[in-house]
Formats: sequence, C-alpha cells, structure tokens
Amino acid sequence: MTEFDEDERRTWRGRAATYERSLAQLCAYPVRSLLDAAGVVAGDRMLDVGTGPGTVAALACERGAAVTAVDAEDSMLDAARRNAPEALVQHGILPRLDFGDGAFDAVTANFVLNHVGDPPAALAELRRVARAGGRIAFTIWPYPVSPLQRLWRDVSAALDVPASALPLAAARADFARTPEGLYSLMEQVGLVDLACHEVSWTHHTDPEDWWAAPAHGIGFLGKLLASLPPEGVAEARAHFERLANDYRIPDGRLALPTSALIASCTVPSR
Repeated sequence: MTEFDEDERRTWRGRAATYERSLAQLCAYPVRSLLDAAGVVAGDRMLDVGTGPGTVAALACERGAAVTAVDAEDSMLDAARRNAPEALVQHGILPRLDFGDGAFDAVTANFVLNHVGDPPAALAELRRVARAGGRIAFTIWPYPVSPLQRLWRDVSAALDVPASALPLAAARADFARTPEGLYSLMEQVGLVDLACHEVSWTHHTDPEDWWAAPAHGIGFLGKLLASLPPEGVAEARAHFERLANDYRIPDGRLALPTSALIASCTVPSR
C-alpha cells in the first residue's frame, strides 16, 4: 500500500454517515448508466469495488444480478449491508482482491480509481477477477473540473494560506482525467472494446449538507480545514457562503453543474 493509499484510509475512516449526507447523492447520479455500460443483467455475477454505502450494489440487485460488494472502510461496509441487503458485502482493498481469476461476469467501480495510489494496478486487478468476455465499467471525475468541484478550490484559494503537501499517486501510475487518458489506461492493461462518454447534470443540495464533507475532513479542502485554527475554519465557511451564492436557487439549495466520465471495456479471451 502506498502513502497515497494510507492517506485515503485515514480520510474515510468512520465517515460513512458524512458521505451519505453530503456526497452519496452526487455519486449516485451516473450509477444506472454505469451498470448499463457494464452490461449488467439478471443472473450476472457482479462485483462492485469500492462500494461505499452500496448504491451500485443495491441497483444491481434490483436488476437480478448476484452481487458481491467490497470496500476498504468498515463504516461503509455497515452502510452497504443496510442499503443492499441482498448483496454479499465484504472487506476488500485494491489492488489485491481475495477472489479467483475470472470469478465475475461484470465488475464496476464508481469513482474509485481516483482514490487509489496505483490506478493501472487497480484496473489490472479488476481485469483479473472478470471472466474472459466479461465487462468492466468505472467512473471518474474529469479535468478540467466542473463548477461543482471548482467551488471547493475557490474556497481554498480565498483562504490564502499554504496547504500542506498531500500524498500523490506516483507519476508513472497516474493518468489524465480525460477520455484520451482513460483509453490509454485501459489499453495499458490489455482491455478491448473500449468506450468512454461524459454525462453532465446539475446537482441540487442543501448548503449545510454540502459543507459537511470538508467540515468532517473529506477532500483536499477538508484536509486543509483540519490544519487550521477555529478562526481559520470560520473564515473558510464565510468564503464558502459568499462563493456559493452564485449557485443558490430560490428554495435556498445549491444548483451545482458537474459531469463525470464513464469508461467501459471487455476482458479479452485468454
């Protein structure tokens, strides 16, 4: 496990409830398209990696798939068992999963490859556990970032304080958050029938719920806030209120434009 991976484990430890309050609805938006890209149908043996609170697993179960779901964080596993009671939910950490070669017909990973220190190794592991001819589909936040993600960056920039250096994925293992970058990543691990498309939507959220993520240490802004004294956190909150006004709608919620990339591919015959 890399330093990046260890930092991710610390970031998410015990934070499933905060995630469900603040980010789960956002990440749920492309799930049906993700399952379509993976070709998930009734009777499929499906693995959902980095299942979080089990959103993908629950919808796959509704399709009649036999779902196994794994996550590295115990609080997320508890949430997934509650939200996807028909799935087999267990502990699992990329890039080493405790399944045999070709154990699944389809594998999904919803906003997971941005949370691992070695994305090519992680994707290669998804390929290993999928059968020949099986489908893999995953999502990623694109770059340049959308207004939704840019709001956090603008808050951080307004603070005008140096951010602590955060662990990064190794340059050799990183990839461009673009369709071209995803095609290159999939080709690198020998996958075929490559596809990638962007989905765009407007995320509606209560400002208090949206602030809950960084307030509880999630994301780069959350890590910055954790290093600040109380007056610094209060200043950040004031900047958030000011900058969020550009996205406030009449009912008081925020309407934040965003997008995601959905990539899919097939495991070649061995």
